[in-house]
Amino acid sequence: MKESTLITQTAPDSEAAEAYRALRTSLVYAGLDRPLHAVVFAPPSPDEGRTAGVVANLGVVIARGGEKVIVADADLRRPRLHTLFAQENGEGLSEAVLQSEAPLPLHETGIEGLRLLTAGHPPLNAADLLASQKMGALVRRLTQEAAIVLFTAPPVTAVTDAAALAAYCDGLVLTVRAGRTRRDRLTEAKAILEEWQVKTIGAVLLDAERKHLWQGY
Repeated sequence: MKESTLITQTAPDSEAAEAYRALRTSLVYAGLDRPLHAVVFAPPSPDEGRTAGVVANLGVVIARGGEKVIVADADLRRPRLHTLFAQENGEGLSEAVLQSEAPLPLHETGIEGLRLLTAGHPPLNAADLLASQKMGALVRRLTQEAAIVLFTAPPVTAVTDAAALAAYCDGLVLTVRAGRTRRDRLTEAKAILEEWQVKTIGAVLLDAERKHLWQGY
């Protein structure tokens, strides 16, 4: 799967866009016993997964399927999701966590049913912010605004951000790259998630043939 651009928007009939529709279906099946309302996407370690594009493109196909979706950038150290939607990274997730009584700073994307929550201004300690009870409250608040909320997060083995956030969500999907992600890094990431009692929903394999797109756990 290639994910560097909004291919689901620019070429909705392409094979790549079809791969994202298949990913949407896989998530539906993954949530048959317990519907998924908040899911984190993160690579096992640095430079292995281009997660922002996965979240953005998946958000597009889910919204086009008639669901209300929020894509949220929880990579507070290296935010990128806003660039894919040509938005400024102004007030966003950081501010929404700390200002629980204020209106959610959601951005319209120009795609019906799809809204964006940018990362916002960098906090002093991203891990503490994402692990806070206020973050849990924000996740619950966002899930009241949409059928599903898709978060992008930093590498699991590099910092605790992804695991801390996913502990408040329904689970985490690993974004890995064919021929690049090391098996030991993947094993380490899964161990960290187990320690945080995070459900690993599956993995998205980038730069691979479509038939190898999704791996469930």
